[in-house]
Amino acid sequence: MSEEKHQHHLFHHHKEDGGDQVIETTDIYAAGNVDEYEKAKKEEKHHRHMEHLGELGTVTAGAFALHEKHAEKKDPEHAHRHKIEEEIAATAAVGAGGYVFHEHHEKKETKKEEKEAESKKHHHLF
Repeated sequence: MSEEKHQHHLFHHHKEDGGDQVIETTDIYAAGNVDEYEKAKKEEKHHRHMEHLGELGTVTAGAFALHEKHAEKKDPEHAHRHKIEEEIAATAAVGAGGYVFHEHHEKKETKKEEKEAESKKHHHLF
């Protein structure tokens, strides 16, 4: 076995000739020997996951807004407070819906890139 241990780090440190080479990248899938197809697959999965989290946030904020609307009617002493919290929750639900919309389009773009990468990967003779 080799005396050097290959370890993965956050910023991908590579030791070459005794020195440290640090690869800093914002694209977590670009650092490495991953072809375009696999990169697009991982990116699509990431966007799908974020879209689902955004949907969960939208539902949660909407449910809280409905809860505050109900509390506003049941607790007339603090009606103004409940009204403000309802509006804040409704705004959060709309914002989360916008995020879901954004992630959905990112996922579609990634799927398109995946198909393009897949067509480059296969070399047909006929």
